[in-house]
Amino acid sequence: MNANDKQHRAILQSIAHQAMLDRGLLPDFLPQHSPNLDGFRYLRPIAGEPVRDLRNLLWASIDNDDSLDLDQLTVAEAVPGENIKILVAIADVDSVVKNGSAIDEHAHHNTTSVYTAAEIFQCFLKNFLPTSPP
Repeated sequence: MNANDKQHRAILQSIAHQAMLDRGLLPDFLPQHSPNLDGFRYLRPIAGEPVRDLRNLLWASIDNDDSLDLDQLTVAEAVPGENIKILVAIADVDSVVKNGSAIDEHAHHNTTSVYTAAEIFQCFLKNFLPTSPP
């Protein structure tokens, strides 16, 4: 990206940022939104069932190929009898963010991620979910 492209991108980002503010949305995360363990609940097994790691499956997403916001995925598995089992993964962020935490309040205010040509304003901080209890 050359200097002229960077300048144009910065202008578009500034316009998008102001448009968010004009519509009452919060384009920026404040320091209290920083990922800290106070805002999280760790997932626990349901009814004693272990959590299964399914990352080895070939999941498909309707998101762009460069998206890091993979909140809904599907995969098909062959099962006996010439049948197919379809698995659907849906991000349940609400189950791991504490009600009333700063992160929850920010998400409650905006309610969704906002996609613009210049920038994506995430509903949650990027990479905010911890993967295991401390």
